[in-house]
Amino acid sequence: MTNISITTSKLVDSWLTWLKSIGGRSEKTIISYRNDLQKFLSFMSNHFQDNVSPETLKNVELIDMRAWMAFERSNGLSARSLARKLSSVKGFFTWFAEKEKFEPTEILAVRSPKFYNKLPRPLGKAAAVDLISTVKLQNELNWVSARDCSILTLLYCCGLRISEALNLKQSDAPLPEILRVLGKNNKERVVPVLKIAIERVNEYIKLCPLNTPKDGPLFIGVRGGPVNPRIIQKVTEQARRQLGLDESATPHAMRHSFATHLLEAGGDLRAIQDLLGHSSLSTTQNYTAVNKDNLMAIYKSAHPKA
Repeated sequence: MTNISITTSKLVDSWLTWLKSIGGRSEKTIISYRNDLQKFLSFMSNHFQDNVSPETLKNVELIDMRAWMAFERSNGLSARSLARKLSSVKGFFTWFAEKEKFEPTEILAVRSPKFYNKLPRPLGKAAAVDLISTVKLQNELNWVSARDCSILTLLYCCGLRISEALNLKQSDAPLPEILRVLGKNNKERVVPVLKIAIERVNEYIKLCPLNTPKDGPLFIGVRGGPVNPRIIQKVTEQARRQLGLDESATPHAMRHSFATHLLEAGGDLRAIQDLLGHSSLSTTQNYTAVNKDNLMAIYKSAHPKA
């Protein structure tokens, strides 16, 4: 890190090591935290025109934090991204203050910039089914088409993230009716697997001409390695265009569709939270905003005063 003392660099490393040991955070998340801290410390180095030492950090004031946030915004950083970076910085200072026994009041007093959550954009039921069927027509190799179709089916029928589907192993097949999934931050959850999803995966396995060890990926590319998520995104784009669907019709939209369609059918919000693997109910509640018309109709038909 430029103009950052070795002691401060080691301090950041210690914090990240601590996070790994207590939080079960993914390597990708740890890398994001490191990048956030590096950029923050680089700014403070230029801001103070001096080496950023632990003592310098103890003297960061509210005006310095505001200068950093203004700098980030002037460089085009969105309010959402800045809020995430601020969360990383606050997390580091909370740990640092506990370690060094000082009050990080000035840093923790900084308010996160306001931003509005983007509501999930699910597909309609017919569109979701059509998209899966059209994906199956995109490749001349039958086993590849079956693979892509079964992956998208898992996203829609089980609410999996694309990374969760692609992380399944050969040893997970044949898929059981109840599947254990390792999600974000290594958080395990169980999801029911519909018969159609099991059948689609079995069809792919039957057609696949390549041999893979039991600890290898369930879904493999034409060269035998794991499937790159971009492959599934690309084939979904092709199918989306053929059907004339909106650009929001992505693999991740199938997960949104899973949640929204469950909610429309009267599914319990907390049960849906568990199925999606959301750590916070507020994240799942975004689907109630998408589905507010249907919820109001249920309310009016069921409430005795309506």
